[in-house]
Amino acid sequence: MVQLVTAENRAEHSVALDHMHRDRKKTFVDLLKWKIPCDGEFERDQFDDDFSEYLILADPETAEHLGSMRLLRTERPHILGTLFPVLCDQGVPAGPDIREITRLCFSRHLKAADRRLVFHRLVTALAEYALLCGITAYTAVSSMHWLNQTLALGWRCTPLGLPQMIDGELVCAVMIHIDRNTIQLLRDAGSYQTSDLRLAEAALAAAA
Repeated sequence: MVQLVTAENRAEHSVALDHMHRDRKKTFVDLLKWKIPCDGEFERDQFDDDFSEYLILADPETAEHLGSMRLLRTERPHILGTLFPVLCDQGVPAGPDIREITRLCFSRHLKAADRRLVFHRLVTALAEYALLCGITAYTAVSSMHWLNQTLALGWRCTPLGLPQMIDGELVCAVMIHIDRNTIQLLRDAGSYQTSDLRLAEAALAAAA
């Protein structure tokens, strides 16, 4: 199942979080060579604070991290608003009903087919979480490679500005709109997968 981890239930998921931060270091620092903060074998930055939320899919038998993403509240400091506001032509969208998607990460051990399945389960969980908690949109900073994959998922996206070259890579900012038609759009595109999203009552109350 995909688990939503928040400040309220973080202690219950410390093992999954450690696995996630290790895989983030292996992916973003060791493989992609991003110049971002590391804490030994973990990758963490200033946005991994008490307000950050995580969608984590782990193996139910081994607790191995399979895939995850971080969600940041846009009325607080977040990557697009703090580091890359230049990517938005009309200002950075922000508000209690908008979250930012960051740090999409997969286990390095996954084969291509399994990685795709994990990706689709996380995407489905994103849509379900938004519909349950009154989130109307997600924002993200994306490379052009990942933008093509995001658009192929089927949901409704709009660019927030023209792509720009940053640190040698062409990147852009996008907004993903969530409404009652989103799940059907994912189904139509073949990207819907049952997520078995698990939200604690405290998480639901905090997100509302």
